[in-house]
Amino acid sequence: MKTIRFALILALYIFIGAACSTIASAQPGTMKASAAKKDDRPSPPAEASATIGDLKVKITYSQPGVKGRTVWGELVPFGKIWRTGANEATTIELSRDCKVAGKMLRAGKYALFTIPGENNWTIIFNTVADQWGAYKYDESKDALRITEVKPGKSAEFNERLKFDVKASGDEGDITLSWENLKVTFPIR
Repeated sequence: MKTIRFALILALYIFIGAACSTIASAQPGTMKASAAKKDDRPSPPAEASATIGDLKVKITYSQPGVKGRTVWGELVPFGKIWRTGANEATTIELSRDCKVAGKMLRAGKYALFTIPGENNWTIIFNTVADQWGAYKYDESKDALRITEVKPGKSAEFNERLKFDVKASGDEGDITLSWENLKVTFPIR
């Protein structure tokens, strides 16, 4: 009787240990799980980059989909801070000091936030690059804000959010496109 009871307790202990190990390895906060699962997210990761003169620009972001939803003014509310993508905050890396919409911005890596509006957008370069969403966004950490950026109609429907960095010599443009909208700002 003691042998059977011991065997059952041992089997239960092994089963619970294996189950806990499986659950722990599947948590999104672990490196193994997050690295393996990033490409499987509903909003997959993407990058856009270009060299403008001797300035290297790289934007890292996640691509939410429209999925039949009303994006502007509903999914992404007007007048509120937005991570400008999904998942982690979108980041922009600049290899040297440059001008963005005529204003100086130092070389570095920034979180790229926006405040969408029906007629005007604000583009924000925040010094805390590594953050999840905009939950801990702190305006006092902004390196640069560009106001009154005019949204326009995109040439085509974009199911997924995308960034483009276009270069022409020492001048370039960064364009965000999603659904039927695009927002462009210059970088020099």
